[in-house]
Amino acid sequence: MGSRPVSDDDVYLNDAVQIAAKILVVGHFAVGKTTFIGTMSEIPPLRTEERMTQAGAHVDDLMGTRGKTTTTVAMDFGRLTLSDRLVLYLFGTPGQERFVQVWEDMTRGALGALILVDPERLKESFPVIDLVEHYGLPYAISVNHFAGTPDRPDEELREALDLLPETPIVTCDARDEKSSANALITLVRYLQERTR
Repeated sequence: MGSRPVSDDDVYLNDAVQIAAKILVVGHFAVGKTTFIGTMSEIPPLRTEERMTQAGAHVDDLMGTRGKTTTTVAMDFGRLTLSDRLVLYLFGTPGQERFVQVWEDMTRGALGALILVDPERLKESFPVIDLVEHYGLPYAISVNHFAGTPDRPDEELREALDLLPETPIVTCDARDEKSSANALITLVRYLQERTR
């Protein structure tokens, strides 16, 4: 069956049309992107994780990544319906520098990015923030609060990450649906404000 042309009736019925928004979930290696998408997706998430091997030990720095045995080698994908009209398609990018070439394709059509950061490894977030800014994507920072990590004031994080005053910062636990949803809602509200 072919597609039909858009009619005047479609224009008047557009309140029923769902809006699909592509959102990137990005961050450095082992910050919780796969976990975040798995927590939030209403469908079984697509994961491209592979077991880490000795061959990659000299490439992937496992310092501070307790129990990390797999890594994303292409992308993660999930879907989340926020309302009758808004559906988010969540695309998780690999965090290692060697996968940067996939970012260009992943950023096409994306409305914005949620950057996950580990408060104990903030310096690893700089290359990720640089890439997101290079591709011109608006973003929010979500501090993935790992067990045993101290809370840091937003002002301290903003200064350490050299963020603009309007860049949203929110804390989440990528394993927790409620706090992860709050992080996504923070990003969506920020994107809406920018379009007004």
